[in-house]
Amino acid sequence: MNDLLFKTYYHNSVFDYLVAIGIIVIGLLLIRSFKHIFLKKVKNWVEGTKTHFDDFLVEGIDRFLIPALYFAVVYMGISYLNLSGKAQNVLSIATTMVITFLFVRLISSTILLLLKTYVRKQERGEEKVKQLGGLMLIINAVIWVIGLLFLFDNMGYNVTTIITGLGIGGIAIALAAQNILGDVFNYFVIFFDRPFETGDFIVIGDKSGTVDYIGLKTTRIKSLSGEQLVVANSDLTGSRIHNFKQLMRRRVTFKLGIIYQTSLENIKLIPRLLEGIVKEQHPVQFDRAHFAAYGDSSLDYEVVYYVLDKEYNTYMDIHQNINFRIFEEFEKHGIEFAYPTRTLLMVHDAVEGKEAASLSSQQR
Repeated sequence: MNDLLFKTYYHNSVFDYLVAIGIIVIGLLLIRSFKHIFLKKVKNWVEGTKTHFDDFLVEGIDRFLIPALYFAVVYMGISYLNLSGKAQNVLSIATTMVITFLFVRLISSTILLLLKTYVRKQERGEEKVKQLGGLMLIINAVIWVIGLLFLFDNMGYNVTTIITGLGIGGIAIALAAQNILGDVFNYFVIFFDRPFETGDFIVIGDKSGTVDYIGLKTTRIKSLSGEQLVVANSDLTGSRIHNFKQLMRRRVTFKLGIIYQTSLENIKLIPRLLEGIVKEQHPVQFDRAHFAAYGDSSLDYEVVYYVLDKEYNTYMDIHQNINFRIFEEFEKHGIEFAYPTRTLLMVHDAVEGKEAASLSSQQR
């Protein structure tokens, strides 16, 4: 039995192999027990606190600490053996790759946590968290490129040559896809500057609708008529955007005209009538009503009031009620609305008299 245990294969005895296997098996069992007992307690504690940092703590233990411990146990078991130079080199490369992989994942998750924390503090933060997918795709690509460069550098490759090749290739790609890259960079502008967000009602030129989705290249807007508008991010950031999200009250100005034959009493009465009609509505704040100007064919009045609601339908209902009441009150007081008119003066008889007098004087 002793002869079998101490029999040597590849510079290690059978006993050494058994010890290495024992280290790995016992270590894996201990880690598995730790995962099921300790991690379960941590999750129960986190569910009671309900903070985003605690969620990150659980995710960090589950995704980084546990895999790192697994690899550490395997590394310890293999390192117990007397390895050849080639095997040591393979183990070293594998260790570098695992460390790089775990480190990149840790950085990516940390950045994602910081971004989510920053976004959740904003209004409608949970909705905006859903927009982080495109941003994290770019960030992860950059992190993985840096991680791979770090890995190649530690493996003895000439990273300078790789960086030079990436630089030349990057310039070529940038020139070939400058419009696409422009839209991508404008996505960052929209995400951080927040000229509009998902759910906002915006107007761009003669187009209007509710922002449905903000993507890396395009933003999708659901128009009032029902169809979906797909607009490039560059076009949006280069346009004047009317965002009705912050509209807490709507200023309304309208004019109306009455005929010149209206009595002075009614002319003075009309501003008070208009004020009373506007103040009957809710939620409305009256501003002013004035006899504003003498028009070509009418006496013009101007009315200004505020609708204390951002909904367009509410504004239209109120303005319709005001129009009904104006018509009702004007009809009651015998006030007539003006419309474009022209008065034609007939001077035919006077002209004929002048011509006859002229002929009589010439005959004399």
